[in-house]
Amino acid sequence: MPLHARWIGISISVICFFCLSFVSWFSGFSPFTCCKRAVTGALVAYFAASLAVKAINAILTNAMIMSVIDKQKEKTRGGKN
Repeated sequence: MPLHARWIGISISVICFFCLSFVSWFSGFSPFTCCKRAVTGALVAYFAASLAVKAINAILTNAMIMSVIDKQKEKTRGGKN
C-alpha cells in the first residue's frame, strides 16, 4: 500500500515548525521573526517531504508492478515447457 504523502508531509512540517521556532527563540530573535522563520521552514519541509514521499510511492508501485509481471512471465514459461 502506498504511503500517505499528505499525512507524512504535515507531520514533518509540524515537527520542523516547532524545532525552528525553538531554535530562533533560543537565538534571541523577536517572536515575530521566530514565527516567520518557522512558518517558512514548515512550508518548505512540507513540500520537500511530499515530493520525497511521492517519489518513494512511485518506486514502490513500480516494484510491485514489476513483481507481478515477473510472476506472470514465470507462469507462462512454466506452462510452455
